[in-house]
Amino acid sequence: MVPLSHALLPACLLLLSLLACPGQVLAGERPHVLLILVDDMGYGDLSSYNPESRIQTPHLDALAHQGMRFTDAHASGPLCHVSRYGLMTGQYPFRANPGAWRMQATIDPTRLTLAGFLRQQGYRTAMVGKWHLGFDEKGYDRPLTGGPIDRGFDRFFGIRASTDIPPYFYIRQDRAVLPPTSRIAANQSEGWSPIQGAFWREGGIAPGLELKDVLPRLTEEAIEVIDSHSRAPGDDPLFLYLAYPAPHTPWLPSEEFVGRSEAGMYGDFMMMVDHMIGRVLGALEGAGMSEDTMVLFSSDNGPVWYKEDVLRLGHDASGGLRGMKADAWEAGHRVPLIVRWPDHVVAGSHSQQLVSFVDIMPTLASVLGQTLPEEAAPDGKSFASVLKGDLQDKNGRRETLVLASGNGTMTLRDGHWKLIQGLGSGGFSKPAKIQPTQGGPTGQLYHLGRDPGEASNLFASEPQRVASMQEKLASILADQ
Repeated sequence: MVPLSHALLPACLLLLSLLACPGQVLAGERPHVLLILVDDMGYGDLSSYNPESRIQTPHLDALAHQGMRFTDAHASGPLCHVSRYGLMTGQYPFRANPGAWRMQATIDPTRLTLAGFLRQQGYRTAMVGKWHLGFDEKGYDRPLTGGPIDRGFDRFFGIRASTDIPPYFYIRQDRAVLPPTSRIAANQSEGWSPIQGAFWREGGIAPGLELKDVLPRLTEEAIEVIDSHSRAPGDDPLFLYLAYPAPHTPWLPSEEFVGRSEAGMYGDFMMMVDHMIGRVLGALEGAGMSEDTMVLFSSDNGPVWYKEDVLRLGHDASGGLRGMKADAWEAGHRVPLIVRWPDHVVAGSHSQQLVSFVDIMPTLASVLGQTLPEEAAPDGKSFASVLKGDLQDKNGRRETLVLASGNGTMTLRDGHWKLIQGLGSGGFSKPAKIQPTQGGPTGQLYHLGRDPGEASNLFASEPQRVASMQEKLASILADQ
């Protein structure tokens, strides 16, 4: 055998060390990133999170078996636009004004976004789907500025907001494909609440657009992004943000899925969403990109699913958590989060680490071996060490989390403890707000380690902890 030269020995030792530690994230490595965000899916909809789920989601369950499943992950808010703001900026949404999305762009042009950061690292950036963070609207025959193209994405095809909020039209880059010059009447479904089923509002719609076709159309666009990237010259990695407006209303399963689930229209539509995600993951495989792609999957908030639905259909979309979309309670914002990255993230693993959407940007920065600018992702914490399976490295991991409910009620997580500054759900569950009685508790305190269903309010019996958490929350809110 020819002996190794002394010059080659260090490189060989490095290679051997990397082969011995397949989970190690390499500084400077640039995997493709596919971020899939669904809309209004509950923590209990996937059998990988809820073995008693009445919905079959084979593609997402397979993704969970192939990657890491987080059990204490949270959207940055319990509503669509606020959660997306935190995801794109790494900033708590209550520090900004994402609620102004109907008439103006809500991300400040000077703020570095997730897409903008990845573009700086040499990524080709694409978004397909629901933006819901506003455009500077001056008419649908003019450029829609302040949207994805102006906030870090090279290409965009999608819709302005949800498919139950008019006007309904497709946008490519920063222009309406066809302006919403036609009209559509409002619609509701018998047997469901006014905001469930095939529900949409009356308003403008682009000629020829059918709401039932939006989910398949977005899937085709995402597949085209993957296919075109695989054929493009050069070795720049791809960042694709696929933001499905489903299973948010209107629930419009195609014929092949009608009656397939045991959870009514919602379950059928969720099965269709799973099928579409399977097609996108199949396109990654067909393009030869799966092994070099980090896939992140989550939902933007909790489900619109009432106690009556659980009793009638036997399906608990909240998976035993309390509440629903918009609530301060856990089901409003605790969401599935699955990360698959072959040869880096251990297949079939799970983590109880507290994480938030605002952590995605710093985590990807750590994966890339980059340091974010000081002002970027101000509220984010990297969980890259969790992905590596490093249980010893707890430096910088999230220990606290602050959220605002749908009506603005503030919540603080501090370890297992959770403080809600008010009584009631703070969101869609009734009652949303309860006036305190004389001498009674003015807020809610739960120990989620012992009481994940938030059944026992400890506010009155833990006054010192309440005072300490109130002080900590005030300090975080004051830290702009």
